[in-house]
Amino acid sequence: FLTEAILQETPYQIVLVKDGTQALQVIKEIIPHLVITNFRLPSMNGIELYDRLHAIQGLESIPTIMVSARLPQQELAKRHILGMSKPLDLDELLKTIDQCLA
Repeated sequence: FLTEAILQETPYQIVLVKDGTQALQVIKEIIPHLVITNFRLPSMNGIELYDRLHAIQGLESIPTIMVSARLPQQELAKRHILGMSKPLDLDELLKTIDQCLA
C-alpha cells in the first residue's frame, strides 16, 4: 500500500526489498537518497540495518525514516533517525519524505 501511495503521490522512485540483508545488497548498487524501514525486519532489525548502512563509506548521511508500532525512541534519537508510529498517517509520511529529500 505504501509503495503504491508513494509512487502515485510523489515523483520519487521506490525500490522495495524483503529484508535487511537484501536492503544492504541493493543499497550498495543503487545509492538511495532516503531509506524507509520498519523496526522489525527479518534477519536484522531496523537499527542494525541503519548502523550497517551508515558504516559504509559514502552512505553515512543517508536519512532514514523508521516505522513501527513500538519504536525504540532512545536509539532513534541517538542516531538522528526519524520515527513514525503505526498506524501511519499517509499525508504525514508523504510530508516527511518531502522534508527529508528537500
